[in-house]
Amino acid sequence: MTPPNSSDKISRMKRKPITYESAGVSIAANDKLIDLLIPTLRKTENPRVISNPGGFAGFFRLFDNRTRYKDPILVSCTDGVGTKVLLAAQMNRLDTIGTDLVAMSVNDMITCGARPLFFLDYVAAHKNIPPRTAAIVASVARGCRQADCVLLGGETAEMPDLYKPDEFDLAGFAVGVVERKHLITGRSIRPGDVLIGLASSGIHSNGYSLVRHVFFEKNRYRFNNRIQGLRGTLGQELLRPTRIYVRPILSLLQKHPAIIRGLAHITGSGLPGNVPRILPKGCQAVIRKESWKIPPIFRVIQSLGVSEKQMYDVFNMGIGMVLVCRSQDAPQVLAEMRRSRVPARVIGEIVRGDSERLILDEGFTEASKRSAAPR
Repeated sequence: MTPPNSSDKISRMKRKPITYESAGVSIAANDKLIDLLIPTLRKTENPRVISNPGGFAGFFRLFDNRTRYKDPILVSCTDGVGTKVLLAAQMNRLDTIGTDLVAMSVNDMITCGARPLFFLDYVAAHKNIPPRTAAIVASVARGCRQADCVLLGGETAEMPDLYKPDEFDLAGFAVGVVERKHLITGRSIRPGDVLIGLASSGIHSNGYSLVRHVFFEKNRYRFNNRIQGLRGTLGQELLRPTRIYVRPILSLLQKHPAIIRGLAHITGSGLPGNVPRILPKGCQAVIRKESWKIPPIFRVIQSLGVSEKQMYDVFNMGIGMVLVCRSQDAPQVLAEMRRSRVPARVIGEIVRGDSERLILDEGFTEASKRSAAPR
């Protein structure tokens, strides 16, 4: 076959110009999206935001008339929401996934006692459909309001060659501040201290590759299935947004600045993988499994063939944050959490040990094997 000559190519190009949109990217859609997002960003602003219309960066005052730091430390965190985005896309429910995104960063940040100042998001998709992307960003803004931080800006990328139709991904970036003398590091933790577990709202945003494998690949569940013990449908349970702990913890610290000796955000790798990260040398954490009620969703997952050890190694099992304090301070902490409407209870203690690790008390024997058949 004889290849077309250059004059044929030039002729065809003249008849049908190649554009960015013909490659799958719409500049017009991006411009429309910006118009939709401006009101959303405005709802999260405070007086520390410096207006920069059309700029290439967001501006934020570290100091204002009410807030002065003597020795401020800036704190930054970044995260995503993993394969939970696939469920959100498949269900076309976009009103919670952005809150998850904010939660994953600001919950990490609060473990050192830092106050979130502002947040940036990154949304990448096969195609930028302005109302759809705006709904995602609106859920990000909702999470920012829960964390009392500003959605200062972000980026949207349209990449049809990288993502399948209707697919998208999210990443988030948070910046906060804490006085050096109030920094929480875990170094003051001592044997005899107690561990207080703050309840999660469900699975949060970790372990969703296993969740999807168990429910939809191995057992052929559907999003609209109703399972005994769960509130609502399976899809509603799996998209329940991550609890944000910023307000209750900052409220506690404002009243009692030194009451918290350590904080661990229970994300991927569960209690065994996250609590030891804050333990100083010579300390171990002992957690009594029977000290809190495991939420039904985790019982359902375990009943479908996941071992108890794997459950604790992957999921939060109903504890989204672990707080360490002196035993005599526990009543104050629990009272403050009640005022903030965050279920909390003492779940363990710090003991002496040669290596920094967590011991799960094997006295726990309640492993529900009840049928989880969909109906």
